[in-house]
Amino acid sequence: MITLEEFKKKQLDKSRLIGLDLGSKRIGVSICDEKQLIATPFKTINRTSAKELINELKIIIQENNIKGIIIGNPLNMDGSSGSSTQSVKDTSNNIEKSIDVPICLWDERLSTVGAFNLSSELDVNVSKREKKIDENAAAFILQGAIDFLNN
Repeated sequence: MITLEEFKKKQLDKSRLIGLDLGSKRIGVSICDEKQLIATPFKTINRTSAKELINELKIIIQENNIKGIIIGNPLNMDGSSGSSTQSVKDTSNNIEKSIDVPICLWDERLSTVGAFNLSSELDVNVSKREKKIDENAAAFILQGAIDFLNN
């Protein structure tokens, strides 16, 4: 796993990235434009096996010319590692072994809350909001990372 600063050095000027929100049951996927300005919710993958997740990611990467992956790191509010942090690190390491693009973790504190609140401000009904919460959280994670990369 590399830092976001190292990730930035490896990035080409025009390249699309994906953001992942790794939940225990579902994985939110977001994707950004080539200029890395706007992250958009892309899809939700139901978590079955590591192999299936990696195959799904390989298809998304190939079909969308993806040059990097940003994975949300679920830290506690005080910055310490939580119970899901190790699971995310393990899954990230599995992805890194099988997929040949730079991968880094991004502090995802508040991403799910932010995604939920943003969709409530946009007046999206609650059942739709919950259905899309994973990919919206992934977009929130990716947007935070690309905003950081662009500054």
